[in-house]
Amino acid sequence: MNSTLSLTQKLLSFNTINPPGNEAECMQFLADYLKHKGFETKLHSFGEQRMNLLAWISGSKTGKPLGFTGHIDTVPLGKTPWKFDPFGHDIHGDKLYGRGVSDMKASIAAFIIACIQQQAALRNSTGVVLYLTGGEETGCDGAKALLAEEHVPEPGALIVGEPTNNYPIIGHKGALWLRCALKGKTAHGSMPSLGINAIYLAVDALGKIKDHSLGAPHPLMSSPTMNVSRIQGGENINSVPDYVHFDMDIRSVPNLPHQQISQQLAALLGESAVLTTLVDLPAVLTDEKHTWVRQVYQHCQALHQQPLEAKTMPYFTDASLLVPALGNPPCIVLGPGEPEQAHQTDEYCSIVKMEAAKTLYSKIISDWASA
Repeated sequence: MNSTLSLTQKLLSFNTINPPGNEAECMQFLADYLKHKGFETKLHSFGEQRMNLLAWISGSKTGKPLGFTGHIDTVPLGKTPWKFDPFGHDIHGDKLYGRGVSDMKASIAAFIIACIQQQAALRNSTGVVLYLTGGEETGCDGAKALLAEEHVPEPGALIVGEPTNNYPIIGHKGALWLRCALKGKTAHGSMPSLGINAIYLAVDALGKIKDHSLGAPHPLMSSPTMNVSRIQGGENINSVPDYVHFDMDIRSVPNLPHQQISQQLAALLGESAVLTTLVDLPAVLTDEKHTWVRQVYQHCQALHQQPLEAKTMPYFTDASLLVPALGNPPCIVLGPGEPEQAHQTDEYCSIVKMEAAKTLYSKIISDWASA
C-alpha cells in the first residue's frame, strides 16, 4: 500500500460518516501504518469511537516542523441513490469514486505518501507533523478537543489538504452558527387570542434579518453571508406554540469580528430573541507575499495555465482553530479534490490530480528540508 491510489481506497473503505463519526478504526489503521513507515504516533480519543491522530517524524535541525492536516470524517451519503460504491471500490476512467474522496481522504493519502518518500530529507530538516482529525464536518469538534486536551506541536507552516483542485488557497471564511430562540405563550388552538404564537414571532424576526447586511465586503472574500438553515417550533397542531428556534449559518470575513456580528443581530432582533452560539470558527488568511507562500505558488503554477492569483474559499477548515492556537503559522489550503465534488452524490476525485498532489507535496517538503 505504497501508492496514493491504494492508500486512498483503503481510507475510503472505512465508514467514517459523521454523524456518528466512528473514526476510531480508521485512525487505528493509520497509526499502525504510519508507525510501520517510521512515524511516531499518538492517538487521541474525544468520545466513543471518536478519534484524532498526531503523527510526526523528528528532524535533526532545530526549528518548527512542516505541518499537514486533514480530517477523515465525512458527511452522510444523502437521500439520492449512488451509482457507484461510496466506499472506494469503483474506478471509471480517471475517476475514483467514494464518499470523502475529494473531501478529503485522497489528500491525506497523498501527503502521507509524500512524507514517506521524503523521509530521509525530513529527518535532516526540522521534521514534519501530521494533524489528522475527526469531527470536522460538524464544526471542528475533533480539532477543538485535541487542542484542549493534548500538547500539540507548533508547525512552521501548515498545509490543509481540503479540495482546491491543486490550486493554492491562502485563506477561507469563518463560520459563526447562531441559534435564535423566541418564547411565546401557549393556549388552546381554538382560542389563539389567549396565547402568543412563537412561530409568528419567528416570522417577524426572520423578516428583519432576511435582507440585512452584516458588513462591508472583504477584498479577497467578498461579503459575509447568512443562511437560515433550520427552524423548529410547536408541539401539536391544536395548541398555540410557545417556543420556536431557528439556526443561522453565517460565513464571516477577517474584517468582521464574530462578537460584532452577534451584538449587531441581538440589537436588530430585540430583547425577546435569545441568541446562543453553536459554532465559532474565525476566518483564516495568510499574506500572499510570505516567502513560503511564494515558494508553494511556484510549484503549483506548473499545474495551471493562467498565472496564479490570491484566492480564498467560502468553506471553513480545521485551520480556523489550529492556526491561532499554534502560533499563527503561514497556512495554505491545497488538495487534489475538486471543491464542487464535496458532499455530492457519486463524489469522485481525479487519479491524475491525486498523483499530481503527491508530487506537489513532495516538492514542498523538499524545499522545506533544504531551507
